[in-house]
Amino acid sequence: MIATAENVWNECLSFIKDNVNNQAYKTWFSPIVPLKISGDVLTIQVPSKFFYEWLEEHYVKLLKVALVKQLGSKAKLLYDVRIDNSHSSKINNITIPSSGRSFTKGVKVNNYEGSKEFKNPFVVPGIQKIKVESQLNKNYNFDNFIEGECNRLVRSAGLAVSSRPGGTSFNPLLIYGGVGLGKTHVAHAIGLEIKEKHPEKTVLYISSEKFTQQFIDSIKSNSRNDFIHFYQMIDVLIVDDVQFLSGKTATQDVFFHIFNHLHQNGKQVILTSDKAPVDMQDIEHRLLSRFKWGLSAELLTPNFETKVSILNSKIQNDGVVMPEEVVNYLAKNVNSNIRELEGTLISMIAQSSFNRIEYSLELASSVVNKFVKNEKKEMSIDRIKEVVSEYFDLDVQVLQSKTRKRHVVQARQMAMFFSKRLTPSSLANIGAQIGKRDHATVLHACKTINNLSETDKKFKQYITDISNKLNC
Repeated sequence: MIATAENVWNECLSFIKDNVNNQAYKTWFSPIVPLKISGDVLTIQVPSKFFYEWLEEHYVKLLKVALVKQLGSKAKLLYDVRIDNSHSSKINNITIPSSGRSFTKGVKVNNYEGSKEFKNPFVVPGIQKIKVESQLNKNYNFDNFIEGECNRLVRSAGLAVSSRPGGTSFNPLLIYGGVGLGKTHVAHAIGLEIKEKHPEKTVLYISSEKFTQQFIDSIKSNSRNDFIHFYQMIDVLIVDDVQFLSGKTATQDVFFHIFNHLHQNGKQVILTSDKAPVDMQDIEHRLLSRFKWGLSAELLTPNFETKVSILNSKIQNDGVVMPEEVVNYLAKNVNSNIRELEGTLISMIAQSSFNRIEYSLELASSVVNKFVKNEKKEMSIDRIKEVVSEYFDLDVQVLQSKTRKRHVVQARQMAMFFSKRLTPSSLANIGAQIGKRDHATVLHACKTINNLSETDKKFKQYITDISNKLNC
């Protein structure tokens, strides 16, 4: 019988089917089309570069064994990767010899022949050239993003990326910080700025939860490859709350390959997270290492001056006239985050408008007591330093000092321990605010206090007493 490409590949599939589970076989081998055979070289067609990369990473040994069984020890396998010709000008033919691998490149362009179209909700139907709704909120722009010491690095990096998306060393740009500090705002602002300066770029904002759900839907509808193709065609991908990928192994894996494709092709990736990469749990190391390739910039809790500026901007936009002392009171007494600060201001404006009373310190105090102080708020590092210093009869400045006196070191470690336990701040931020130490010192302090709490009754009592003072 003449050895045709179909015959050889069918024999290979018989061997492969006995060595992989049914789902893997249907996903990664059934879509492959044998094209031609020339001597000991078999050429197969795969639907995407990602598809080829997956086979290379997970099944290359199995493919080699199967092919050698059919064509002998000198057997070679060539991949014909079908990709969209509007987004690429070349294909890669990958050779797998009996020992090692060699790479050759072709210049022929094939039209992409996908399976059923991936029904992505962001695509505008009826347009031949892909057009994506960016999902950006025009209200979140740089014009109303108030700059302060807490966000200057993030804002500057965002503007640099906006000018040259994919062309700076800030790729990826990872923006992290606690709840309500403006991560989503600045992410949208960067996207809007890019669209204004580079209208030819395809920009997409998406939350990690929606990305995960789309990936699950693509598996259910057998359109996984189309899902991947869609995201590989984005020029600027903005993923919000990337920490929610934790524990989602399959989603992390597909995001890893999409990230690699975008980064290698000079596309811009922007991520937000409520944790620094070093503090993320259940994220694969290979993905974390890529998060660290570019710039990780932290948004800090705003200081008094920045909060006043934020309030004045909001008041001006709302056409409200408010006494300076009232604004200062709100800035001083709402310490958790920007979202709560703006929420308190809105509540105060509503109280004044509905009840027809003037803005005053009395009204401000009433609103703060009702909407802020009686709620369980995020603890601040400054508050923890004050409580710990008072408990150990120390001045806060002493706690912050370089002294290595035993009782001061223990108090300092206690402050770091509670800051890690009660605030969303990164280890690096905690160290910076408590004596300008590094993240390794904070990590050591937390381990020390944990160990002492299990072996030393006195330390266990310290923790109980301070917890009561902090109402936690």
